[in-house]
Amino acid sequence: MDYYVYIIQSETQGIYYKGYTSNPDLRLIQHNCNKGRFTAGKGLWMIVYLEKMKDKRSALIRERQLKRANINYIKWLLGQECNIIRDQNIQDKEI
Repeated sequence: MDYYVYIIQSETQGIYYKGYTSNPDLRLIQHNCNKGRFTAGKGLWMIVYLEKMKDKRSALIRERQLKRANINYIKWLLGQECNIIRDQNIQDKEI
């Protein structure tokens, strides 16, 4: 089973949330349906960062690192090659 670390951003408030999952699409739907404590009621969420991990343990460790990271690092990370949706985000901004 594949695991992913993700960062989502509230389209209305601009805040970020970091987590891990084995199904990024389903997890985004859950966040947008107010199924998370922190993300509930904070507007529509979009995935801005997605990194594939080798196993669940690696995903948990990386999630913990991201939760401790400052905003400048998070913004820098969004443009890095490890972000598997980076090219999609760049194309969306160009349209």
